[in-house]
Amino acid sequence: MLQMKLCGDLILREKCTPVADITPDVLSAMDEMVQMMRAQSGVGLAAPQVGITKRFLVMMNPDTEQVFKMINPQIISRSDDTVVMEEGCLSVLGPDDLPVYANVTRPKSVVVSWTDETGQELSAQMSGLPARIVQHETDHLDGVLFIDYLSGARREMVMRKVRRHKQ
Repeated sequence: MLQMKLCGDLILREKCTPVADITPDVLSAMDEMVQMMRAQSGVGLAAPQVGITKRFLVMMNPDTEQVFKMINPQIISRSDDTVVMEEGCLSVLGPDDLPVYANVTRPKSVVVSWTDETGQELSAQMSGLPARIVQHETDHLDGVLFIDYLSGARREMVMRKVRRHKQ
């Protein structure tokens, strides 16, 4: 059974290695991650959030509820247009055991390529929430958290809430 890793766990800061082979372990982990994501009302979950330092993630388009299982995802291009949206993370929890949220500026749309669970190479242009989610989750694969985009003062406000969660 996979366990959620929380802010402060060093695995969340590791750069993940590419998946060489789509093994039953990878497929099983992705299936369990989808269940965890849904159980916690999340829209995305990356492998390091469950203690696996491999480049794969699961995400859901909240508008259509379509689930994407992405192996070795790569953002190929980002729009010059940016948008500010509130972000939270299942690994960054406050004292109420719920994600802490903050406004983050990111590109409005991206083109992403990945391998799906069947080994098929796919790519898509994503905008709106799916673009936001895939950027957030691919950041996890590089050891980057959404709080890294915040100003020092705003990051400290978020981290005060996170520290109260751990007590």
